[in-house]
Amino acid sequence: MARVSQEHLDARRRQILDGAARCFARNGFHATSMQDVLAEVGLSAGAVYRYFRGKDDLIAAIAAEAFDRIRGAFEEASKTTPPPTPDVLLGAVIRVFLEERIAGADRQAFARLIIQVWAETVRDEELAKTLSGLFNGMRAAWAELVIVYRETGLLRADVPADHMARTLIAVAQGFIAQQALFGDVDVEILEDGLRGLMSMSVDPV
Repeated sequence: MARVSQEHLDARRRQILDGAARCFARNGFHATSMQDVLAEVGLSAGAVYRYFRGKDDLIAAIAAEAFDRIRGAFEEASKTTPPPTPDVLLGAVIRVFLEERIAGADRQAFARLIIQVWAETVRDEELAKTLSGLFNGMRAAWAELVIVYRETGLLRADVPADHMARTLIAVAQGFIAQQALFGDVDVEILEDGLRGLMSMSVDPV
């Protein structure tokens, strides 16, 4: 029997995930059955269940990939020294995240899929634990960047690193929510808004 290459296995897993994501984005998690996924990807039940036990596994894998994309985009964008300011950094992260969306889905459909993943954490404790771990890892990485901001004189020393990291992540999440709810929102809007807020000056009391 011919040995199946890792490349083939990875491509098949990618095919299943992309097909499931298209179904979920189009019809929602609860209205999508595994039969719908099988029909979308054109594979047998045995071929799909070799990789994923069911919808919950597919949802968890999609969630993990979404966080990996954001983390990867963040790490790439933050390599420069000094690090990019928040408007430049978040703009770069969101662009990469949306450009690497699932095959066959537009930006709004992809954003709606992400919103559904978040909503599933209310129902699925295991998924909630998975997302919590991924979120905490992202918070730690972004907090390290905030420390670099502070060390290079870009940020006041009295701003807790974790507080700013959570706020930066919240801005990215809010942008994804707007994309899901209202359609194609230009990343330039996010960048301009952040740049405007960063330009504000507060007179000392």
